[in-house]
Amino acid sequence: MEAQKIAVDAVVALTDCDRDAVTAFIRRLYLAGVTDPKRLTFKGLQVLSRT
Repeated sequence: MEAQKIAVDAVVALTDCDRDAVTAFIRRLYLAGVTDPKRLTFKGLQVLSRT
């Protein structure tokens, strides 16, 4: 869960997106098996940059 928190904090800091939306997205990745904070952050930034 610490990886999830680190990733959420990083994505929110870098994108200024809604924290709840970022948390929901990162949680889905985490539950799918991605547990590396760097990977979660990278994937989160990729998706949020497309919107």
